[in-house]
Amino acid sequence: MQILQPPDWARPRGYANGIAARGTLVSIAGQIGWDGQCRFVEGGFVGQCRQAIANILEVLAQAGGRPEHIVRMTWYVTDKAEYLATGKALGDAYKSLMRTIDGRVHYPVMTAVQVVALIEDQAKVEIEATAVIPDA
Repeated sequence: MQILQPPDWARPRGYANGIAARGTLVSIAGQIGWDGQCRFVEGGFVGQCRQAIANILEVLAQAGGRPEHIVRMTWYVTDKAEYLATGKALGDAYKSLMRTIDGRVHYPVMTAVQVVALIEDQAKVEIEATAVIPDA
């Protein structure tokens, strides 16, 4: 995997501008903040984000992947102000899950957009991901 960073651009914080990778492509459907039995365990925006990321990692593990194999995440949030207001706590939750095998935090290409609503009424966030698992 190669992080793509034009030399004269400011370094991004919390995401990458681009990634080039070769291997097995894994597409992960949008995950919301409920568990594998479709129950919301944690309320609140940060708790739902934590659970959605955990769900992504659990699906990715089924293909033999790890956090550092994720090349893209798209976040759909229902409240931009809540997303921005929870920055520190959200960052802490993200960093606790998105660790590489050597302990570094992995930041893939990311986009976040505000949407009017999600299909599941209780959901505050939905995150979809794409990963590339390197060939052995």
